[in-house]
Amino acid sequence: MGDRSFLAWPFFEPRHRELADKLERWSARLGDEEGDLDSRCRALVGELGAAGFLKLCVADGDRRPDVRSLAIAREALAYRSGLADFAFAMQGLGSGAISLFGTIEQKRRWLPRVASGEAIAAFAMTEPACGSDAANIQTSAMRDPGTGSGAGADDWVLVGEKTLISNGGIADFYLTFARTGEGEGARGLSAFIVPADAPGLRVAERIEVIAPHPLARLEYDKVRVPSDALVGAPGEGFRIGMETLNLFRVTVGAAALGFARRALDEALGFASKRRLGTETLADNPVTQAKLADMALLIDSSALLVARAGWQQDIGGTDNRRAAAMAKLHSTEAAQQVIDAAVQLHGGAGVTRGVKVEELYREIRALRIYEGASEVQRQIIAKDLLKESRSS
Repeated sequence: MGDRSFLAWPFFEPRHRELADKLERWSARLGDEEGDLDSRCRALVGELGAAGFLKLCVADGDRRPDVRSLAIAREALAYRSGLADFAFAMQGLGSGAISLFGTIEQKRRWLPRVASGEAIAAFAMTEPACGSDAANIQTSAMRDPGTGSGAGADDWVLVGEKTLISNGGIADFYLTFARTGEGEGARGLSAFIVPADAPGLRVAERIEVIAPHPLARLEYDKVRVPSDALVGAPGEGFRIGMETLNLFRVTVGAAALGFARRALDEALGFASKRRLGTETLADNPVTQAKLADMALLIDSSALLVARAGWQQDIGGTDNRRAAAMAKLHSTEAAQQVIDAAVQLHGGAGVTRGVKVEELYREIRALRIYEGASEVQRQIIAKDLLKESRSS
């Protein structure tokens, strides 16, 4: 996890420090996992479940997941392994709608399996022509009267396409957002639990990205699900999706923070050993200035993440602005820190197999997914304007 002095800040409780200790010991074993990408990801989910860490991702009765615990976990895992962080985070995001809005039966059926690592979860919102603009989702879901069993048990039939879906191809279920027509735009969306083996659901394409993670394009060809696959009420899908993303948005910043801390530690180690004439690279004033800037960016990110997590956990206030600030600053700052670490490494920094080169590939997507930086700026500005106009 690198520098852990932040755990003494008043945002955290003894249980958070105990969790950090457990994660530090467990994650120290992480490195280059063997096997193909899908097998490695499945294995990590299973290991995280066996260690008890995936319980952090799901609701415990009526208690929502603790955001500070999620943030600590993602920072610790990202420090060691981007794929381990991915495996952990997607269990939370993919099942988050069930934790927040699911029925008792939906929670009983899915959440224990997610927490144990038995079932791999996925969040299926993005479409080929619809990324950040989720209100314009085109995948549709229509009722098929009389096909279910019992009163009001009509099936739903889904038709459409999703893309860039994390865990696509290895997930056991996809939390899928589709248009059900209760209104235009955001008012006409609903959320469904779609098992991966549902007839008509097909992995149309596996997508390769710069930091290897399981991603896929999915096709829904008249995929039939029962009425109890609906999460929340018809037409609530947009709100469900946004609240799920907001719950985990702070943790994206925490993952970026883990990457940035590792980059700084790698830079410190390299600069202290690298000879530059009669001295080391670390003795050079330009290097020292760069290291200071990196530390400043990291600490400011850590403060924003801690504040946003604390604000989300204690409740009683709208934390969208704080969460957006944490995600925006931490991901953008981590990009700068990692870029600086690559620059300090010189040619080694762009060599495959060197840690900072891996971090350079890992960080880029975090500025895009779960709300691109441009979207976070809009959230912050709109909240500021709303507050200003109401005062």
